Amino acid sequence: MVRRNTVAGVPAHLATILRDVGALVLIQAVMMTFTVLVALAFREWYVALAFLLSGGITAGMGGAARRLFGDAPDPVMKHGMVIAAGGWFATAVFGGLPLFLAAHLTPVSVMNTYVPVGAEYQPIQVGGATTMSSLAYFQNPLHALFESMSGWTGSGLTMAVHEPSLPRAVQWWRSFIQWVGGVGVIVLTTAILARPGSGSYALYRAEAREERIHPSIIHTVQTVWRIFLLYTAISVAALFLAILVAKPELSLFDVFWQALNEAMTALSTGGFSVTDNSIQSYDSPLVEGVLLPIMTLGAIAFPIHYVMLRNRDAKPLISDTQTRWLFILYVVGVLGLSIQNIVALPTASKAFDAVGWVGLGNFGMSPMAADAARDATFQFVSALTCTGFQSSDIGKWSAGGKLILSAAMVLGGAAGSTVGGIKIIRGYMISKGIQWEFTRVFLPSSAVVNVRIGDRVLKREQMFEEFSEASIVSMLWIILLISGSLVLVNVAPGHGYADSLFEVASAQGNVGLSTGIVGPTMSSLGEGMLVLNMWVGRLEIIPVLVFLRSAVLGLNP
Repeated sequence: MVRRNTVAGVPAHLATILRDVGALVLIQAVMMTFTVLVALAFREWYVALAFLLSGGITAGMGGAARRLFGDAPDPVMKHGMVIAAGGWFATAVFGGLPLFLAAHLTPVSVMNTYVPVGAEYQPIQVGGATTMSSLAYFQNPLHALFESMSGWTGSGLTMAVHEPSLPRAVQWWRSFIQWVGGVGVIVLTTAILARPGSGSYALYRAEAREERIHPSIIHTVQTVWRIFLLYTAISVAALFLAILVAKPELSLFDVFWQALNEAMTALSTGGFSVTDNSIQSYDSPLVEGVLLPIMTLGAIAFPIHYVMLRNRDAKPLISDTQTRWLFILYVVGVLGLSIQNIVALPTASKAFDAVGWVGLGNFGMSPMAADAARDATFQFVSALTCTGFQSSDIGKWSAGGKLILSAAMVLGGAAGSTVGGIKIIRGYMISKGIQWEFTRVFLPSSAVVNVRIGDRVLKREQMFEEFSEASIVSMLWIILLISGSLVLVNVAPGHGYADSLFEVASAQGNVGLSTGIVGPTMSSLGEGMLVLNMWVGRLEIIPVLVFLRSAVLGLNP
């Protein structure tokens, strides 16, 4: 049988890519259609029209690609890399379309109805009128793309200065795309559209997910989603009770709405919020305490969740290398950041309130020091899990505190979870590799030095391969981080290098914490660069490099 070189007049390689990117786009069209119903339920007619039009455009383009190139060959790894990178970017572009259209279709008079009564926000000029609704910011297509990329990649940085002034359907859309994006739109598409044996693993692995729960990748993805749905339901219930206690003045519906959205973005380690000032708005140790385990669930590899639930045994939390080190880093990081914040109180006192925290006064801590330790606890976990919820004004922290959080965002949580960053396993592998190389110096050249990584014993060749992979990805990650921070520090007047490094680490680690640089008034160059950082960080660099190389030189060797 002769393999065709073209499909519908397009080279076979390109047809494969366009067909499967079309599948990703089709999934988003379904999500937009569902969001139309949300907008109609809240009588947000213009927003409903925006999502309806966006869904039609998205479905039309995605469906056309699927139909025209349906006979294209199945993807192999090089296709999977390009589909992952191109698919995520296309998803972000189409995901920003309803935000852009809603901002242009909604009259200013209607925008003003979305602003909470009594709110005093900065007015936004729209033509000859003004509004305080952050929806108006999305009239800028770059802002809409930024918001969508931040949502889909689970970053959480936002152009919506005041989230409560957004329409409910837009609030939902931001949370929805983070929730789906946390597990991965490619994984979702694989579960629904892929045919058995069709190269699904190439897509799955290209999105930096190598752990299998079942021999079949389809069954693996379906199991991941069942676990995710179970945890989401539990998280919504727990947060509902916590917010009800913290904000008794809210209506039951508002409590449920906030619990639903915050649970979705916490579990997906995304960090978008529907309140002003993120979690700081609640000023509640109870809400923060409930969020800590939810964020942690999202940072633990899904195979560990599966084994725990199947066997009803918590031992994997200790026996698994990544999970064990996640908790070790919690203890070390929270302690170190708490000390840093307390030591820096004389110069950074404006970042904290003298309200203390339950029980900390019993250890002889002043109310201000207790609040600094409380914020250190929540913010370090939020950074390491790449969630990005804020309980404090980090822009007012000391440079030392920002750098500790930057390091946590760079590392991230466990591979096989919803987090960004380099991942704990790579950091662990690099440290083991350094020890291995150092040990070999003192042994004869004929000596055989194996390395134990968890339950695996790696021989020389295996160690070289895995150490090299971890080192290369980490080196590229850090080069991009430093390059981006040097660009940002030059286009963000009034902010120092620590702030710029923090912001780029947050974007590239898909975290969402901010020192105040990110916003609708920032430099377009800086905003566009952070879109690139979020895209690259979500895919761990290599697929993006393969995508760019393929765009210039093609897919041939």
